[in-house]
Amino acid sequence: MKSPANTEFTINKSWTRKSFDNAAKKYDEAAVLQRAVVDHLFESLASINYAPEIILDLGSGTGYCARGLSQIFKKSSVINLDMALGMLVYAKKQRSIMNRLRRSQLFLCADAESISLADNSVDLVFSSLAFQWSNDPDRLFQECYRVLKPGGLLMFSTLGPDTLKELRKSWAHADNKTHVSPFIDMHDLGDALMRSGLVNPVMETENITLTYQTVSKLMQDLKQIGSRNATAGRSIGLTGKNTLRAMTQAYEAFRKDGSLPASYEIVYGHAWVPEKKRHSFQGKEHLGLPISIPIKKI
Repeated sequence: MKSPANTEFTINKSWTRKSFDNAAKKYDEAAVLQRAVVDHLFESLASINYAPEIILDLGSGTGYCARGLSQIFKKSSVINLDMALGMLVYAKKQRSIMNRLRRSQLFLCADAESISLADNSVDLVFSSLAFQWSNDPDRLFQECYRVLKPGGLLMFSTLGPDTLKELRKSWAHADNKTHVSPFIDMHDLGDALMRSGLVNPVMETENITLTYQTVSKLMQDLKQIGSRNATAGRSIGLTGKNTLRAMTQAYEAFRKDGSLPASYEIVYGHAWVPEKKRHSFQGKEHLGLPISIPIKKI
């Protein structure tokens, strides 16, 4: 997510979609952090006395969240929504035989900032580590508010500004291009939540550090999960050897106890829709489709 003035940090959605399409088949092999974050959200969800019938997994990826949600809420229907068709195709193949027989999962290829579902159509919007690929947090939360029923719940995780701070600083020594998104601060997210009409927000952060022997291994893992630089200010051509060497050498300054750290700031949050909605955010881009009709059938 970006500050409107910093157009160089605007996320290129086409590039992002392509990266995740290419990463679909190997994503789960490297998604150790991502699974840990999802499991934390599941624990938080278990502590809330809430039984949704229709769940929207926003930025569903390979379907790890959706499969877990189907296990937790066995009588629910889960909508897998992702902008990367390749992720949805892969997720659909991973369903259990029981889910296939029950047809308890639906698949929808769409953008989180323009959710192609009807107003007041879902009970729970669940999203883990997907909101950082949005350019407009206000629009994002307004869409969540719009599709949620009165009394509905939004639960999410995303990345905070300290994420990959070592990599960001090391690239700054090498060139003046953008290489890592300036992820939005927890307090700014909370403000956007409140502006959307969601109430009783609960926000927290967690700092997690992964370690690597080499920078190239870190870069390999980021590529494998589709987390490649998708900002408008990125270098269009290939990175030169001298630039890459300068970044790698700068990163060595962070080495501790023989390993290179990669910091992640995880922002967790949840908020509710009031029992009586105060306003509507329906816009011209909203198609108002019933939840049983996918934009792209797969």
